[in-house]
Amino acid sequence: MLYSILGLIVDTVTGILGAILLLRFWMQVVRVRPPMAFAQFMFQATDWLVKPLRRLLPGVGGYDWASFVGAFLVVLVAVAVDLFLAGGFTPQALFALSLLRLAQWVLYGLMGLLIIEVIFSWVNPHAPLAPLVRALNEPVMRPLRRVVPLMGGIDLSPILAFLLLRIALYLASAILLPLAF
Repeated sequence: MLYSILGLIVDTVTGILGAILLLRFWMQVVRVRPPMAFAQFMFQATDWLVKPLRRLLPGVGGYDWASFVGAFLVVLVAVAVDLFLAGGFTPQALFALSLLRLAQWVLYGLMGLLIIEVIFSWVNPHAPLAPLVRALNEPVMRPLRRVVPLMGGIDLSPILAFLLLRIALYLASAILLPLAF
């Protein structure tokens, strides 16, 4: 029971930290500036890891690779703790399961952003964070909106996006899980 509680705590803390690091990376990819209060939170929560990594991994192509690698290191720690609590692991399992969990974080994060955008579109399209969420989703949604026409004024492209993200999750599991064992 103690191992389960410890695993839950580690997964929660690393999941939140990993999400913030991946969001920090994605905001630079999309070239979006977050609201000041959120940016301060994000930087204070992650600078302890990102700043030292930047000395080793400078931004290439305008991307904050230190944030992305930081997220991978966080997921590596989380998976290592989980595997240790489960009774041991091999380096191959650690690497494959870390890649799988990172893919899950990225894909579930994109799904979460889509859900938030859909809720904003229904409840309050002019909410202060709505433009930020819309901009974060735009790279995923733009190609789909070209393919899926509006039907009666309703945008069905988020449904297709969810379907494609679920397929990507399935494929990531199907490819990476066999490599772990």
